[in-house]
Amino acid sequence: MTAVGRVFAAVFPPLDEYSVPTPAATPVLGSAGFEGSVEAQLTIDWNLKDTAAEQVQWERAWHTATTFLSLPAEQLPAINDRDDLDRLYGKWWKHFTPEVAAALRYVVSPDSFGARLRKGQKQHDLLHWYFEEAGLRHFIQLVRPRILQLLEETDAKYAVTNVVIHLERAHAVYLHNLEEHIYPLCADGGGQEKRWIMSNLTGLLTYSLPQQKINDDLTELFNMHAEAALGIQSESSGTGQRKPPNVRRLATRLQDIGMGGSRLQKILADVMSGVLSTYIKQNYAGEWSSGSQVAAKLRYWVETRFARYIVEMLAPLNTGVRPQTTSETEIALSDVEKWQAIAIEHLGALRTEELFNIIVEWENDSRGAIEDLKRYVTNTAARTHVTSSFCEVLSRRLLQPGAATTEILQVYISIIRAFTLLDSKGVLLDRVARPIRRYLRNREDTVVIVVSSLLADAEETSSNSDVLPELAEEMQNNTTTTAQEEDDADLDFDDMEWMPDPVDAGPDYKKSKYLDVIGSLISLFETKDIFVKEFQKVLGERLLKQAHDFEKEIRVLEFLKLRFGEAPLQACEVMLRDIVDSRRLDHVILVEQQKVQGHRTALEPEMHARILSHLFWPALHSEDFSLPFEISASQALWATGFEKIKQSRKLTWLNALGQVTVELDLEDRTVTEVVQTWQASVIYAFQNAESDDRRPVTKTVHQLMSSLSMSESFVRNALTFWVGKLVLRPSSTHADTYHVLETLPSSALDPSSSSKGMQSTLLAAAAAADAATSGPAHAVRSEEDIAQEKMEVFWQFVVGMLTNQGAMPLARIVMMLKVVVPGGFPYGNEELKSFLEGRVKEGKLEVVGGQYKIKV
Repeated sequence: MTAVGRVFAAVFPPLDEYSVPTPAATPVLGSAGFEGSVEAQLTIDWNLKDTAAEQVQWERAWHTATTFLSLPAEQLPAINDRDDLDRLYGKWWKHFTPEVAAALRYVVSPDSFGARLRKGQKQHDLLHWYFEEAGLRHFIQLVRPRILQLLEETDAKYAVTNVVIHLERAHAVYLHNLEEHIYPLCADGGGQEKRWIMSNLTGLLTYSLPQQKINDDLTELFNMHAEAALGIQSESSGTGQRKPPNVRRLATRLQDIGMGGSRLQKILADVMSGVLSTYIKQNYAGEWSSGSQVAAKLRYWVETRFARYIVEMLAPLNTGVRPQTTSETEIALSDVEKWQAIAIEHLGALRTEELFNIIVEWENDSRGAIEDLKRYVTNTAARTHVTSSFCEVLSRRLLQPGAATTEILQVYISIIRAFTLLDSKGVLLDRVARPIRRYLRNREDTVVIVVSSLLADAEETSSNSDVLPELAEEMQNNTTTTAQEEDDADLDFDDMEWMPDPVDAGPDYKKSKYLDVIGSLISLFETKDIFVKEFQKVLGERLLKQAHDFEKEIRVLEFLKLRFGEAPLQACEVMLRDIVDSRRLDHVILVEQQKVQGHRTALEPEMHARILSHLFWPALHSEDFSLPFEISASQALWATGFEKIKQSRKLTWLNALGQVTVELDLEDRTVTEVVQTWQASVIYAFQNAESDDRRPVTKTVHQLMSSLSMSESFVRNALTFWVGKLVLRPSSTHADTYHVLETLPSSALDPSSSSKGMQSTLLAAAAAADAATSGPAHAVRSEEDIAQEKMEVFWQFVVGMLTNQGAMPLARIVMMLKVVVPGGFPYGNEELKSFLEGRVKEGKLEVVGGQYKIKV
């Protein structure tokens, strides 16, 4: 401020607020003040050219206009105040006189010399002054606190209605004089000024009121009304509440005060989206049956109810046309189709959430849900959403260590069937199958279960929990084409239903890669050697333990030959041919024996043997032990007959692989069982040497091991089995001593006679089942058994090194073994460490300072 300015400000101090009306007379040097009322003395000279006089005339007109437009410093009337309009006019709208009209015209009209002279000067713009007066002073100081108080009321649904009523009163007060007296004086009827005022008032409401609170209250109110109008039950539509206000009228009033438009449309869109989701979840969640009519019902509901309701709500916001009845509402077909598409998207979102449960319940007819989802996955974004969401659910609910491999495989089979129906091209299946296949590939028992299920019969699927009945059924009905036919499928120029690959297919996409259930399971592994090796092992087990015609095995083998070729499965073909040739050879030998010896007696055992080409069979158990004399004699006789037919070949008997049908004559019963050879040898050892001796025979574990030259594991397994069959009984006074149970106690025969007897019978049956499934019952040796046998050989090298050179760390032991072992040491540090830790537990080694040494 300059020195002159400071002197002038000291004589004439500035006003505190810009909005205060100008004084009755403007202090001008040499001019006298006016007396009396301003309105009575104001006369406008429209041709006045003198600057000083014109300034006085402008200030007197400005004062008159601002005095007329100024608002009283008090709150608006209460909402429940029923004063008529005349009282409201008299209190808030001053009397309009000719002097006021002249002053407003001189200040506002573009024809006025004073208005033209001050055009573009904000401080002389009456509309700017009025906005400061009505907005920044009256609204902020007096109206806004009352609105904030209303928003804090308990019932938000009705609080927002009261706020709208209060804002309507404020608009009526603020805009009355403008519409009646100011806008007509402006150019073009004040259209530009009206838009400016409304824009600024809208901005004032937006930035001075808690918009989030208002939006939340409006959302709750619209949601309650929409649910009631559309018949949707929810927590917010409980009984005993007041009737909700008319939201259509409320929307119109919000539009009138500048709070409608795109903002209210967005709120209404969010509400209707939520209402649509709620309706779909309430009516169609869990409705998965085939032949689903969900989509048709949903489209009909959207057309007849949802579309009409939303058009009625949007009408006052879009055009200002406010239909009074539903019949007056016109609904465009394009809008209905758009809302139907939105409803299908919401239904697809629901089915995506339920997709895992739909897959799990696939066998209980949940195809209808996939049909609904098929209408949703029509664009790339939807397809990506379905696959990504489903993969996330899979990793959380299925691909966990606690899930059994059979359960994962069952779900995988259902996924293949469901996603094949969802997307016949297989793109979606390719995406969701990758994590499952990767997880199954890392499970050791996956290949065992898959191979066992392929070879399983109907009886096995019901009794064995490690067999997949779905895969066995799929194999029974399999009509899979060969790999070459799959590769040539896209080259079939006669296929009139051919379609190009989807746009979202990956570069390594192949249509038939995972669509075939059996083909997808046998291709789980990176190399076919893993599957072929396990198939050979399981096939060997079945060929040695079963006596049927092996039709299932032959069919599976022929199927795999189409998949893998004949070369990898040559060993399996030899195994099957061995069994077939053995039957024919066994029949020839038995016929020759009957010709030489005549018919056998009832006491002579009937023996059948199978000839195996050991070079083509997997590693088999070759444990040897003593057989009963009658069996050994039959073996020798059979070998003699074989050598006559196959003179250049020699037999090596694998006693541990045989099966024996045993019939035991006890005092009160006869027991017949099909058992392993070592179980038959053990029970045969309890036979009385003298036929007239009726005393029960007693044997100890060590006696049986010595007399039968049998390992302890075999002996104990056989004893446990026969205890479970209630044939043997352990001694209560001597450990590891057993005797024959010639007669059963009455409690074991009559479960109702004593709970203790029933309990002992159940325990015995459990012991028999455990013995039948444990121990060396498998004919084919496992990888662990073979590795353990090899480790025993390497153990001798380790003992020699530690004895001659002293303690060594693990890494050095491995290095030395790779040098000294012929052919190299095939194992790494972890495998050897696990083996040596077992020797430490047995007390043969000890670890001192990270080095192994022989324990003395």
